Amino acid sequence: MPTIPTDANSVAAPGEVLLISDDVQRAQRLARDLTSLGRCHVHDLYEAAVPSLTPSLIVSDVEELNSEAIVRLRDLLGRMRREPTPYLFLVHGNVARAEAQARVLGANGTFSAMSAVRLIHGKLVQMRGTRRSVPAATIQQAPRLRLFLAETFFSGRSITPPVVENGTELIVRAIQDAGVHDWVAAVQQFDDVTHQHCLLVAGLAAAFSGALGLGSSDRHRLVKAALLHDVGKTRIPTAILNKPAPLDAAELAVMRTHPALGHAMLAGAGFDDLMLAVVRSHHEMLDGSGYPDGLRANEIRDLVRLVTVCDIYAALIERRPYRAPMEDRQAYDVLTRMTGQLDADLVRAFRPVTGSAPEDDATVAA
Repeated sequence: MPTIPTDANSVAAPGEVLLISDDVQRAQRLARDLTSLGRCHVHDLYEAAVPSLTPSLIVSDVEELNSEAIVRLRDLLGRMRREPTPYLFLVHGNVARAEAQARVLGANGTFSAMSAVRLIHGKLVQMRGTRRSVPAATIQQAPRLRLFLAETFFSGRSITPPVVENGTELIVRAIQDAGVHDWVAAVQQFDDVTHQHCLLVAGLAAAFSGALGLGSSDRHRLVKAALLHDVGKTRIPTAILNKPAPLDAAELAVMRTHPALGHAMLAGAGFDDLMLAVVRSHHEMLDGSGYPDGLRANEIRDLVRLVTVCDIYAALIERRPYRAPMEDRQAYDVLTRMTGQLDADLVRAFRPVTGSAPEDDATVAA
């Protein structure tokens, strides 16, 4: 499982960077651009000797990731990596395959080799900015759910109700054991935007069910809907999903196809109409300004409205390489200002999930 640093001061402090590569000349060019992170030592993956240094950051830049390369990388990481040293994995070629290999190796982040320098710097800034320490139990649970997402939604396999039920139970138990705020802190440290978002929304939905006083059956349904809501993003190009900058108009148009794509993926796969409605309509707004169908008011079902509140709040508090996350109160204030778009009663009911003080109710109602 990925190692999640919990001490912001110990993450990639200036020191020695170990750059492992199967092409020394390519790695040396990259090393020249990473000097601001510390002295960069390039190590040939196929060299027998182990480097004599204690790196503050490890980066692998291996293009030919065959079985021998994976074995050598695993062995070298086992010898060189010590807590809480971050390990970043540069991706060449098949993104899905490389991301699976990175998870096996315990990488903290995966980055396109074409834009590695900018992305690595952004990731390290993000990791240094971690807002709180995360309990060990949560550190173990969050990556387990991330792996579930990767294997269920991003592997190309068919998505079926029984498989999603398993993930739903894992989320519900995680929130019961860890609490929503520790869960958010752990998930915010993931580098993959889509994994981070799905797990944030599902965790917030589990906590929201408690604030609403829902029974176990309704709570399960809400969490399941939240877990499924963005499944259409598995059909969106990775370059758009993980772009380290705001999307342009053309990219945004592609991104906005994900609700309809998700609905088409799950229709006929055994999911009930309410689950399908959440997947298709979670970006609809009560005033008709949403997409893809421009639904209004009573055309938007209650479960969809619940997930939409969690979805928007999660997007506001998420960490991105190009912007800082909003603080809880600031994000909740945004929800309260979306008058006419969100269900005001649900926004008020969501307040305890955010940790806003009870005396803020007057502001919400205004």
